[in-house]
Amino acid sequence: MRDHSEMDLMLKGYGLTTAKILYHFPDHPHLLQSYIWQDYDLAPEFPVLIRFIEFWKTRLDGPLHSVVYTHQKLIAPNEWRKVDGEFVLH
Repeated sequence: MRDHSEMDLMLKGYGLTTAKILYHFPDHPHLLQSYIWQDYDLAPEFPVLIRFIEFWKTRLDGPLHSVVYTHQKLIAPNEWRKVDGEFVLH
């Protein structure tokens, strides 16, 4: 996905996904640490986030406790209002 520009991704329907990941310390499993992750992803399947979580589970030592995420499409219909006139200075 990195070979596409951000604008190309947004035009293809990608939005910014932010995930707050809580995980256990490998040496002290009773302690939790947080990690914030952000990338462009497609809702509702979230293939990029799922791939990152799978990477975390297979390659990193800290077991996951929870993942909370939010997603925002960056290109969406704007709010329009009708303007009847224009006042120009200079």
